[in-house]
Amino acid sequence: MSRNTRTTVAIVGGGPAGLMLSHLLSLSNIDSLVIDVRTRREIEETHRAGILEQDSVRMLVDTGVSDRVLSDGYRHEGIELAFGGRGHRIDFQELVDASVQLYPQTDVFIDLANAREREGGDVRFGVREVAVADVTNDSPAMQFIDEDGQTHEVRCDYLVGSDGSRSICRQAFPDSLRRQYFREYPFAWFGILCEAPPSAPELIYNHSDRGFALISQRTHTLQRMYFQCDVDTDVADWSDDRIWEELQARLGANGYKLKEGPITSKMVLPFRSFVQEPMRYGNLLLAGDAAHTVPPTGAKGLNLALADVRVLAEELERAINKSDGALLDDYTTRALDRVWRAQHFSYWMTTMLHLLPESSPFDVRRQIGELSSLTSSRAGSTYLAEAYTGWPSG
Repeated sequence: MSRNTRTTVAIVGGGPAGLMLSHLLSLSNIDSLVIDVRTRREIEETHRAGILEQDSVRMLVDTGVSDRVLSDGYRHEGIELAFGGRGHRIDFQELVDASVQLYPQTDVFIDLANAREREGGDVRFGVREVAVADVTNDSPAMQFIDEDGQTHEVRCDYLVGSDGSRSICRQAFPDSLRRQYFREYPFAWFGILCEAPPSAPELIYNHSDRGFALISQRTHTLQRMYFQCDVDTDVADWSDDRIWEELQARLGANGYKLKEGPITSKMVLPFRSFVQEPMRYGNLLLAGDAAHTVPPTGAKGLNLALADVRVLAEELERAINKSDGALLDDYTTRALDRVWRAQHFSYWMTTMLHLLPESSPFDVRRQIGELSSLTSSRAGSTYLAEAYTGWPSG
């Protein structure tokens, strides 16, 4: 027997995008139900980095989700671009009067999950056999089996897919309607977590003849670092000593010495860019990675997801209060304006800093010329600072 229920907005995907949307809707007295195939513990134990734009931090604080982002996060007022034998600081605060917050996505999820639990939000983790149906009807459906084996069908006014880069909701769009834009990069990142003190107060984006490296942080005792690698790299081939030798060589070319420690995690991250247009089909709407992904160089993934649901919550509130679904036509236009700007910024940062497999000595010298032009120009540095800290959401 299927248990049939109803809600105003049904949300497939209980990551930061889905939970933030549910939270924002609740502030407008709009009920929602969120599901995710992962358990809450699985999501909490998936360690992911996080650089939050200024507006993302403000949204977490002003909507009552988290003060911890301020107390436990780390305010960064710039980044280092390392090339040509030394570092060059981009001062966000001085250039655009803005900053970013180092605060892991895992903690953003925990704060949001706690907020929904505290407020009595309906969130179901660990479900299976998720499906969506009747997405062009006035009453679309979300179907799933819960942890106890009970089958559910949830009817709603609007259905939102925030179910990640392998979205089932995205597949519900007809082929004749959806336009997909895709780029796969010919390299990946080898990422590590290590037990060590910070090697620098802010992130270092490092260009070298051996390839790109990024030195980030997590806490005073746990650091996250990446270096460019081949897409078919096997982590088993890289001992701790070999990893540190490679990182030290890449950073040493620009005058840095990293603080080493035991490596607790190793992973290889592929690089892809993807956008699906439109982000609405009937009463089904997409948000976050379900609609678009970016390479991590520009730190835009989580911020784009939060920006999506900020816009979507506004548009849903208008449509629901005025009983006019046509008002949601603006959502795709508003969201994609920011998405494509972020795609450009992420692509620009990626291609400026990474070595392509076919790179010639000319290409490497050209990159250094581009980086030099950027860091010696206030206009160029200001563009990077503005894009990195986030365009105003209004």
